[in-house]
Amino acid sequence: MFTGLVRERGRVAEDPLPSGRGGGRLRLQMSAELADALSIGASLAVSGVCLTVVCLGAGTCEVELAPETLARTRLGDLRAGDEVNLEPALRLGDELGGHLVQGHVDGTVGVVAVEHLGDHRVVTLELPAEHAPLVVEKGSVTLDGVSLTVSAVGGDTFSVALVPHTLAVTTLGGVGRGHRLHLELDVLGKYVHRALELRGLA
Repeated sequence: MFTGLVRERGRVAEDPLPSGRGGGRLRLQMSAELADALSIGASLAVSGVCLTVVCLGAGTCEVELAPETLARTRLGDLRAGDEVNLEPALRLGDELGGHLVQGHVDGTVGVVAVEHLGDHRVVTLELPAEHAPLVVEKGSVTLDGVSLTVSAVGGDTFSVALVPHTLAVTTLGGVGRGHRLHLELDVLGKYVHRALELRGLA
């Protein structure tokens, strides 16, 4: 479980490599402080995707990419030097400053517009029809691992407002039209929608 509050930006150390078991491996560079806080088998959110740490080094770690992860995310397209948002798993007693984030990405969405409002930005993204019931104005979504509030919902788009801090400490500061971001919908909304669906009410 995560909060969507990015700890730091890491960097891809080398192009993803096949794991030999149908998936892949991704080696990441990060601060020594974050690497020291991890352990083998720990969960690490990499641009919003919950992954398992399988190897640790000095300021580096390797994570496993399952076939499902490669199919549903763009992690397999990363290349050496690319930046990623990193967040270690929430620990009991930690402050929940964002919202409950599982790191179970629902898919990717494309950026259709970026509006600059001084030091702030409004990013508008595609809203696939299958996700529309779970995206509500003033509700929560996670984009590339960042907990955000939906500022507006249109017919086939939704928007989020990015404050200067978010632009400075996450990879969202470099987002432009045509970029694709990992989307995770609010897990509480998923359970409510499923319950209504089973009762023929959704």
